[in-house]
Amino acid sequence: MGYWGGVNINIAVALVLQLYPNACPASLLRKFFLVFKSWRWPNPVMLTKPHDAELGLPVWNSHQAATMRQVAPMITPAYPAMNSTLSVSRQTLQIMHEEFCRGHNIVDKLYKDYQKGDVLDEDKVESGEMWKDLFEPSNFFIGYPHYLSVCIVGPTQEDAQSWAGFVESRLRKLVSDMLGRSLPLSKIQLWPKKFDACVADRTALLTHAQRANSITYFIGFRVDTMRMRGNQLDVERQLTNFRNYELSRFHPLIPGMDILPRSFCVKELPSICFDDIYEGGKVAAMKLRRKLIEADPKRQEAKNKKKLAKLKKKMEAMQRKKQDAESANAKSNEEETADVVSNEAAEEDISDSRKRKREEDDTAQEGETNPVKGEDEEEEEAALLENLLDTIEGAGVAQHKTREEAEIDRQKLLAGELLGDGEDEADQGDIAAAVKNEKPERKLTREEREAEILRRSGLVIVSDDEATVLGGNMILPWRHGYKQAMAAGVKKEEPTDDQGGDDKASNKPKPFVRVRTTIKFKTKFDVVELDASGRVIDKGDDDFMPSLKWIGRKGGFEFKLGERGLGFYRTGKKVVVPSNVAYS
Repeated sequence: MGYWGGVNINIAVALVLQLYPNACPASLLRKFFLVFKSWRWPNPVMLTKPHDAELGLPVWNSHQAATMRQVAPMITPAYPAMNSTLSVSRQTLQIMHEEFCRGHNIVDKLYKDYQKGDVLDEDKVESGEMWKDLFEPSNFFIGYPHYLSVCIVGPTQEDAQSWAGFVESRLRKLVSDMLGRSLPLSKIQLWPKKFDACVADRTALLTHAQRANSITYFIGFRVDTMRMRGNQLDVERQLTNFRNYELSRFHPLIPGMDILPRSFCVKELPSICFDDIYEGGKVAAMKLRRKLIEADPKRQEAKNKKKLAKLKKKMEAMQRKKQDAESANAKSNEEETADVVSNEAAEEDISDSRKRKREEDDTAQEGETNPVKGEDEEEEEAALLENLLDTIEGAGVAQHKTREEAEIDRQKLLAGELLGDGEDEADQGDIAAAVKNEKPERKLTREEREAEILRRSGLVIVSDDEATVLGGNMILPWRHGYKQAMAAGVKKEEPTDDQGGDDKASNKPKPFVRVRTTIKFKTKFDVVELDASGRVIDKGDDDFMPSLKWIGRKGGFEFKLGERGLGFYRTGKKVVVPSNVAYS
C-alpha cells in the first residue's frame, strides 16, 4: 500500500538505538519521532554500509539511476542489501511525515510536563491512558471533503480472493502514479483496511454472487483549487488506463472479475465506515468533524477577518450618519442665516428705491422750471466747436475756404477725385500706380536663399506637401528637341567662314554640353543605399554583420534572423536598429 511494514519499523528502531545507545525507553520513543520527523529524505536509512560479496546478486547502490528515483529508501543490513521501502511514494511519505509530527508533539508535551514537575495521575500511568492521544484512530473518514471507493467483485469466493489480492498489490500505482500525478490534487490517501461489503451503485448490473463476494477500499483526496480548471474532476481516463495496463496482466481473467468505482462526499459515506472507529457512529463523527473545522487556525483567522470587516462597515455607517446629521444641521443654520440676510437686503432695496424715486421726482421738477437755460447752453457749445474747427483749418491751408467748400473737398477726397493741388491728372495716375506696385523689401532666410540658388541653376524646387516624386513636374531638355535645349542654355558651335559650305558634316550640330552644378548641403545627414524594392540596405556595424548564408563560425557572434535581418549578431548584445535604417 506504500506504508512501512514490520521490517521497516524494526530497522527504524534499530537506527534510533544506534544513535542514542544510553537512552531510556521513554526517551527513545521521543527520539524516534524526532529523528524521522526531521529526516532529510531521500537520504537512505542504513544500519551498515552495503557490501558486495561477489556472489552474483544485485546490491543496492546509491549511484545507480534507478535508485535515484526512490523517495524514501531504507536499506536492509544483510547481504544482498536492497531497498525495503520501494513501494513508498511521495503521497504516502507526506502522510507518514504528518503522523511523525503529530506523535512528536504528543510525546514532547508529556516530556515537558514531566520536566516542569507536574504530577501525573498514577492510575493513568499504570493503565496507559496517558498515551491515549498517541494511539487514537486516524480521522481519515472526516479529514477529506471527497472520497473514491473501489469495489472489487468476483464470480465466486475463490476467484474473488485471488482477484482481490492482485488488485490490492496494484492499488498503490493507481493512487500514487495515476491519480496523484495527473490530477490537480493537494493530498491523496489510500485507507489500507478493506471493508467486506459492496458499496457499488444500485444501478450496477451485478449478480447476487458478485455482490456477496466483494470487498471495498476507500481513497480520500483534497483538490488543489489553484490548479483546478472548471468545476468537475474527471478520473475516467485514469481508471481506464488502470484496467488496460495493470489489471489486464492477471491470468486467468474470468468474466465477472471487475472493479466498480464510485465517488462520495464526506456526508454521503456509508455508515460502515464509522461504526468500527467512532463510538457514536456517523453522527459522532460528523460532530467531531465540525469541532476540528472550527478549531482550524486558518478558519478562525478567516472568521476574525470577517468580523473585523463587519465592524468596520458598521463604524463607517455610523460615521456617515453622524456626518449627514451634522451637514443637515449646518444646512438648516445656513438657510436661517440666508433668510435673515435676504430679509435685510430686501428692506435695504426698498429703502433705496424709495430714495431714488424721490431724487428723480426732484430732478424732474427742476428740469420743468428751467428748459430754456439747457437749450441755450447746448447752442453755445456747438458755436465754440465750429469756431475751433475753423481756426484749425485756417492754420493748415494758405487759402481760406468757407465751410461749404471744405465739406465739398472732404467728399471729393474720400471719393478719390482730389489727390493734391497743382498736379495733372496723368501725374496723379503715375504716382498712384508707382505707390501701388511698390512693395517693402523683405530679408530672405537661409533656406529661401539656397532654394533661389537651386532655381537659378535649373532645378525645380518643390515642397514635400506639393509633390510625391521629387522632380516629377520637371520637363527634361531632350524632350523639347535640339532648339529648346539650346534655348535652355546648351552651347552650340556655329560654322565659321573658313569651313566649306559643301561639307554637310560641319553643318550638323554638335552634342550639347550639360551644365554641371555642384550642390553643397550645410546640413549633415546619413547617405544610405536602397535596394530594388526601395528598402534601406543595412551595411552592418560592430554588433551586426549582414550575411544571406552561413559563412563559418565567428568568435563572439551567432548567426540568426533578427530585427536587422539575417546575419551575425554579437552574443549577449542588445539589438539596436540604427536611425538610418529604422524607416526601411
